[in-house]
Amino acid sequence: MFSHVMVGSNDIQKAKAFYDATFKAMGGTEGVLDPHGRLIYQHNGGLFLVSKPINGEPATHANGGTIGFSMTAEQADAWYAAGVASGGTACEDPPGVREGMPYYLAYLRDPDGNKLCALHYMA
Repeated sequence: MFSHVMVGSNDIQKAKAFYDATFKAMGGTEGVLDPHGRLIYQHNGGLFLVSKPINGEPATHANGGTIGFSMTAEQADAWYAAGVASGGTACEDPPGVREGMPYYLAYLRDPDGNKLCALHYMA
């Protein structure tokens, strides 16, 4: 449905520590820095990037926006723990199955405030 997702960061090294830990926890690899200083992550056919805003203004998070990553429930727990240990902040309910829904979910905010979700569809 989409080619990539990019979020802004005011501190690329802090973002790299957070996203390296969370991507490794879901079975991915560490990000690489391109010549423009952007972090690039490739996993399961998707592309996720982290960049300082091109316009030079501070990076801010989207109120009401969420970026979801597909993974197993076990990976979601590891992702959540790695994120909290690497500068992320827990948000919403603790990781687990949501009442009335066939989803296992875990939510974090990255060090810049972007809201992230680990989702496992329990068909």
